[in-house]
Parts: sequence; C-alpha cells; structure tokens
Amino acid sequence: MSEDKVPMTVNGKKLLEEELKQLMTVERPAVIKAIEVARGHGDLSENADYSAAKERQGFIEGRIQDINGKLARAQVIDPTTIKSDKVVFGATVVLEDQESSKKVTYSIVGVDEADIKNNKIGITSPIARALIGKSKGDEVVVHAPRGQIHYDILDISYK
Repeated sequence: MSEDKVPMTVNGKKLLEEELKQLMTVERPAVIKAIEVARGHGDLSENADYSAAKERQGFIEGRIQDINGKLARAQVIDPTTIKSDKVVFGATVVLEDQESSKKVTYSIVGVDEADIKNNKIGITSPIARALIGKSKGDEVVVHAPRGQIHYDILDISYK
C-alpha cells in the first residue's frame, strides 16, 4: 500500500460520497445565500453574520477539497473478498482482554470510517497497528493511554 493511497471499505467510500453530495448541493448553496443576505446588512467590518457565513464557507470548501482528494486516492477494499488467516485491513477481530477476560470485537476500517461506539477502529489506531499481521491465537499488546493491554486473538473474519 503506497503512502498516497487512502484505504477505505466500500461502505466508507459511499459515506464520503454522500457527505460530498450534501456539502455541494445543500450546504454550499445555503452559505452562499447567507453571505448575500449578510452583505445586504451594510458595513461588513462589523457584520457578525457575514463573518460567520464566510468562516462556514471556508470550512465547507475545505471539506469538499479534502473529500475530493481522499476519493481520488481511494483504495477501496471489499472485506468480503479477503482470504487471509492474518489480520489485515477490513478484518473483524474478536479479542479477549487477558486481565478481565472481557471479549471485544473490532473491525479495522479507513480513518474516516472509524467509529469506536460501533467498534470500528481506524487503520492508524494503536489497536489496529498492534493487530495487523497477527493470527488467531496470538497475543497482542496494545499501548493505550492507561498502560499496556494484553489481548488474545480469538477469531478473525472478513464480512
């Protein structure tokens, strides 16, 4: 995987495309309208509405460029097509904390898809980096803010 490629799942690409469409068809026209309305209020140097709308416009345009860049460099990976007994991008991994015996399941996804509440961890996260290349039955040590966590890999699947 070369440095300029952005790995993402099929669903991750779809979510970025939906966000881009929303920004371009709803957000961008709305902020342009807000700027026009604020301009009509006179002196721009003391016009808070104008300043806020211009700031919002800058954010929207930056995000549109960011998404377009990511989509242009996207390396879309369908986890269901992966045949590997080692942990790679797209894997869903069942872990057991050696200390508490608590089981947890994580899916390794693209950075923009990461959502810890739904157990989706970004490829660059400490847990994902510790898991990559490991096999079922391996011990994994994750360097977390609260110290080292020792996990056993119980299962690896691609779905």
